[in-house]
Amino acid sequence: MEKNQKTIERSVEIEGIGLHTGEKSRLIFYSASVDTGIIFIKKCGPKNEMIRPVIDNLLDTTKFPRRTSIGNENVQIHTIEHLLSALYSMEIDNILIEIEGNECPGLDGSAKPFVEILKKAGTKELNKKRNVFVIKEPIYISENNSHIIALPSNEFRISYILDYPDTAIGSQYASYSITPEIYEKEIAPARTFCLREEIEPLKKMGLGKGSDYKNTLVIDRSGEIINNQFRFDNEPVRHKINDLIGDIALFGSSISGHIIGIKSGHSLNTRFIKKMRALTERARINKEDKVVYEEGVLYPEDICKIIPHRYPFLLVDRIVELSDNKVIGIKEVSMNEWYFQGHFPAKPVMPGVLIVEAMAQVGGVLMLHKEENKGKLAYFMSMENVKFRKEVRPGCQLILQVEILKTKGKVARLEGKAFVDGKVVTEGTFMSTIVDE
Repeated sequence: MEKNQKTIERSVEIEGIGLHTGEKSRLIFYSASVDTGIIFIKKCGPKNEMIRPVIDNLLDTTKFPRRTSIGNENVQIHTIEHLLSALYSMEIDNILIEIEGNECPGLDGSAKPFVEILKKAGTKELNKKRNVFVIKEPIYISENNSHIIALPSNEFRISYILDYPDTAIGSQYASYSITPEIYEKEIAPARTFCLREEIEPLKKMGLGKGSDYKNTLVIDRSGEIINNQFRFDNEPVRHKINDLIGDIALFGSSISGHIIGIKSGHSLNTRFIKKMRALTERARINKEDKVVYEEGVLYPEDICKIIPHRYPFLLVDRIVELSDNKVIGIKEVSMNEWYFQGHFPAKPVMPGVLIVEAMAQVGGVLMLHKEENKGKLAYFMSMENVKFRKEVRPGCQLILQVEILKTKGKVARLEGKAFVDGKVVTEGTFMSTIVDE
């Protein structure tokens, strides 16, 4: 049954110490109108900075490990996963959150205090239906022996397998249909945890400055909890479900589907959200015989109307940003690529020349999408300073960025860069000219 969007009825606030920064922070919650979404507001000098907790604003999980953080050039907000998990599961779609500090308060290490303050605020329905992404086919992603699988379902369900071999935690499994009632009782009270031997390495990384035995379950190898006790026999796996829900909230809309996490953490969780978002973009494709350019997204059938390349030599899957001077394309590198049969069977690596070709094709879209160049061809005249910095393997998502540096008549000088996981793998400059077909 379709549900309406919700917000809170009255303003409330909560404060505490950040688990990682050890600094005081305060959150004030305000009601918001239809389609506002979730917005953090932070005072930066004389003005307020607003930022949405969405995947586009995610900070690098390798630089900010063991937490979910968002930011831009003006503001950073850390450890938002417990709050987002509570908002998502309690079905609060629209809310303004004023934050004092740089990290959400850790409180007791769980999402329970956030649920309690949201219940105190009350909820009210708004006069518009919730946006729901329905998983219609299996989605799978894997990283370092960790996995996430999404399956069609008429409910939002989370299952999780946790495995800490050679420790007292061992393997744990839990599965829940996520409703406000079930979440409040079974998931929200589960607290963050770590092994005793992890404490010193975390401190050396500058983490856990606000953690203590009350807000973090510290488990030794015998299974004993130091100066605390479990709320549930399987509290660790329940907390992992809580974190996964918090990361899923970065998707920006509610989901109908069964999501299964197997030893996944924030890094894989957020990669999974990016993959789901790509599917929503694909679902917006206009099937008419014209180039679709909605919110900067072009797919193969539309790209083929701009450049002449076809299977098996079309090396760009979609265009996600396109302007007069800049273009960004994406190539999902699959194990099924034809060239991996011989390059190299024992250790498949994408040929550098094909990475350059992929950049060239993206550059061709940039030059030929303009009305005056439709039906023409873009020929590359030269390449300079091409550098290959890192290998590209099956499973990589290749981000291809091309910018026009200078134009003169039909000739353009372009700069191309290819990224994997935010790092440059190939770069170079190119000369290209437009010719009649």
